[in-house]
Amino acid sequence: MSDATGFTSMAGPRASGSAPEIGVGMLGYAFMGKAHTNALKKLPYMIYPPPAIPRLVAICGRDQTAVAEAARRYGYERFYTDWHQLIEDEQVQLFDNGGPNDQHAEPCIAAAQAGKHILCEKPLARNAEEAKAMLDAVTAAGVKHMVAFNYRFVPAVRLAYDLIKSGRLGRIYHFRAVYLQEWIMPHYGTPLIWRLRKAQAGSGALGDLGAHIIDLGRFLVGEITAVSAMTRTFIEERPLPDGSGSGKVDVDDAFVATVAFDNGAIGSVEATRFAAGRKNFNSFEINGEKGSLRFNLERLNELEVFWVDEQPRETQGFHQVLVSEPYHPFWTHWWPQGHIIGWEHTFVHEMAHLLDCIVNNKDVAPLGATFEDGYRNAVICDAILESAASKRQVDVRF
Repeated sequence: MSDATGFTSMAGPRASGSAPEIGVGMLGYAFMGKAHTNALKKLPYMIYPPPAIPRLVAICGRDQTAVAEAARRYGYERFYTDWHQLIEDEQVQLFDNGGPNDQHAEPCIAAAQAGKHILCEKPLARNAEEAKAMLDAVTAAGVKHMVAFNYRFVPAVRLAYDLIKSGRLGRIYHFRAVYLQEWIMPHYGTPLIWRLRKAQAGSGALGDLGAHIIDLGRFLVGEITAVSAMTRTFIEERPLPDGSGSGKVDVDDAFVATVAFDNGAIGSVEATRFAAGRKNFNSFEINGEKGSLRFNLERLNELEVFWVDEQPRETQGFHQVLVSEPYHPFWTHWWPQGHIIGWEHTFVHEMAHLLDCIVNNKDVAPLGATFEDGYRNAVICDAILESAASKRQVDVRF
């Protein structure tokens, strides 16, 4: 909804009376399990009054020692080593899937059939076929569902969304985005982890990083209708994690694609995990008839803005806006202006949005990414791989 400034926020109807509890069952305890749990624990006292109180019912992982330690560390009431037991737990109302990509489809489909609401990490699935089965399951079950494209919940990105949707940029001409990291370059000695195996990951930099900027393109500009792409695998063989030999890398290390949008805009998206010096460089620029916007995740509290009609022309140029004023998106929940927030806070906003939708029966879309968005993202990723393999432009068909 919009506040008096016209900018969207999470303010709105809360559950009547005291906030209800929502029992959460978490699959995965590593990177995303830690990020999601941090958000769930922080939400009740920062997003205040909260739409609901997350109850950390259970956490699940394959390694009993590690998951037991995670349960103690994070504060979950119990743990499981079999996700079927997690979903069978009657006190779990929200299934939070932070597992590897090959553990997205089957557990989420089972959770939907059990009547659980679902948050699933990105990419939704390893391919479009798998994503469509997941979408069909949540649609048939009538549960709330969201894909964890958390960059929709960066205040500066939401400000960009509001400016575009209000017409301030006018017609959009260009969207160009890059997501650059360096962590699997040779000097790191990264072995053949699951993210480098097609059977587990589905794709490489495309699904890991590219899915994020594809989602931002769809969120901010519009639907993607055609792609033309190239991919590269720079290191085709890596040592196995257990040191027993080596294995083949069968996913992309990098990709670059040109894209067409249904509103006539054109764009480019590029992602790599071989960009020396880039740690988490997710950056986009949008050019419209009335101005331009530029964003860099590594400076996530800032949005650069240019207006073509700004006067006087002698001082016209890009302005660096510190998105931390009380009237900016999400900021009523945080600190006095200028006291910046970080990457982890995007998950707090994301979780609060989903809980609000569950408790107050609101639509997750358009501000949150639904399984429909996750499916369409997967179709676009598949089209990029098809284009790279065939060396031709591919029309995107949902």
